[in-house]
Amino acid sequence: MSFKLPIPSRIPILYVILGVLVAISVVPMYFYSGQVESINRDRLITNERLLQNTVTRSLADDISQHEQTLQMMLSNLSSAVQVTSGGDISAEHVQAPELRALLENFVSSSDDLAYATLLNSEAKGISAGRIAPDAFLQRELERAYAAAREGRAYNGQALTVGSGKAARTVVLVSAPVMYAGRFLGMIGSVVDLQFLIRRLQEINLGGLTPYVVDSQGRLVAGATPDYATGQDMTNLEIVKNFVEQGGQAQFVAATREFSVKDGKNSVKMLGTYSPVGNLDWAVVVQKPRAEAYRGVYEMQRTARLLALLAVLLSIGISIFAARRITNPLEVLTESSHAIARGDFSQRVHLKSRTEIGELAATFNVMSEELEQFVEDLKRAANENRELFMGSIQMLAGAVDEKDPYTRGHSDRVTRYSVMIAREMGQPEEFLEIVRVSAQLHDVGKIGIEDRILKKPGALTAEEFDIMKTHTSKGAHILRPVAQLKDMIPGIELHHESLDGRGYPHGLKGDEIPLLPRIIAVADTFDALTTNRPYQDARDEQAALRIIHDLSGKRLDPTAVAAITAIYQRGEIRVPRPVLPMQAVPTPPLPEIAASAAAAGVETTRV
Repeated sequence: MSFKLPIPSRIPILYVILGVLVAISVVPMYFYSGQVESINRDRLITNERLLQNTVTRSLADDISQHEQTLQMMLSNLSSAVQVTSGGDISAEHVQAPELRALLENFVSSSDDLAYATLLNSEAKGISAGRIAPDAFLQRELERAYAAAREGRAYNGQALTVGSGKAARTVVLVSAPVMYAGRFLGMIGSVVDLQFLIRRLQEINLGGLTPYVVDSQGRLVAGATPDYATGQDMTNLEIVKNFVEQGGQAQFVAATREFSVKDGKNSVKMLGTYSPVGNLDWAVVVQKPRAEAYRGVYEMQRTARLLALLAVLLSIGISIFAARRITNPLEVLTESSHAIARGDFSQRVHLKSRTEIGELAATFNVMSEELEQFVEDLKRAANENRELFMGSIQMLAGAVDEKDPYTRGHSDRVTRYSVMIAREMGQPEEFLEIVRVSAQLHDVGKIGIEDRILKKPGALTAEEFDIMKTHTSKGAHILRPVAQLKDMIPGIELHHESLDGRGYPHGLKGDEIPLLPRIIAVADTFDALTTNRPYQDARDEQAALRIIHDLSGKRLDPTAVAAITAIYQRGEIRVPRPVLPMQAVPTPPLPEIAASAAAAGVETTRV
């Protein structure tokens, strides 16, 4: 028993080189870029949050500064009213031209002042400005007056006055007028928030969405008309957070991530609010998270792109380097496979001064020596085969020479058997087995006495029993030869019959191997077409008719069809008889040959 060592799966050199390049270049770069990316990502996130905080804080400070300036202007106006009126702004004095002039000068002192009014303790007074109070503004004035009577300043809710292009967003700011601790009245001013809207629009151009809300979460002003003045904005988490902080929100700015519904989709946002302490307002800016962190994402994409380019470059270098090595090796491999297939003329032509070139030269020397060695083996094998076949032919010839009537019988049966097997589509290996087995199919007759073998008439039952032993004798003679093991069935069983009436074992149908079935047809055809002491030779057509009568009974139908096809193509030529015929009376045959005798065939000595 031979054993083969298992050959491990081949790992292409390309993979090895690529792995090395990746290990020494891409992997370190990957970890380094990961560290750099992490640091830069944190910085970019911090910068974005710092930007939003700076923008909101700056605008909140501007609004607070405007409010303080306005309060100072109101305080100055209140002092001027007290001095001018002498502390008396009753109904008959509030209409004084001096007070009206003060009020008109106050309104004209700033483009942000749209309206101003001076009311006495009886809620009577004068007003000046470019707008007329509507019902909403009138209610705000009433609230402001109530606060003034309590000695409090009032910062009102943002309102929209006018319509169309003339619409303005305004807010009422008021302060009480006191004299010697006594309530004289109220000064109210309506501030046009156009300055605030312009600032919000400037911020909006920078990619942020800014707006201002009051302590209740209602919109004071926005950069776009997407939201209406006074609209409840607490549906936004950033605004809701400001409202929930209450008093603490007056001092703490905050940045939050939250989501905004956009139809059926939810958009993640990054937002910051900064409180405007004096007004209980907050400046809010927000931005889609994807936009806010765009720099982070672009940096990540750039890092991945660079990593991909590094990998592709490594692959390109690996392929180039590997091809310089693998191409010669592939040539050597193909030549080795050709030699393995039996083509020992293969030579490798590689021009290389490296170890691969030396390997190619050594390979060529090996190929030459193998070719010479194989040629010697083939020559010896052919000689052995010729000697073997010559020995077989001599042995078969010795059997045929015992009876001049069967001279050449083994050669003809061999030729017919090989033709039948080839017609049946059998492989060359099987044809060789058929050739040897058919040549030796009657070798057992060498052990049959000449008086029986050469008897000119029909055999007795006792003689027939002896004649039948030639198949077993032949198998017994050749069985010790291991090389003839596959040929034994054709020698031992070629007289078996499909109907079970053959010998030596009485096998039936498929119990009989294909080899003896083929030889049986060839043996019968030759017996019918040659002269024998007990019968005249038939012509080929008559012989085939008899064989067809025996098809399926004694003989294999497929083999019968094959020999018929061969004859019809004109490939079978039966030689003329070489011996004169002698008329010999034919006594009755034994029972075992009765069916063949009915067809006119003597089966005892074929």
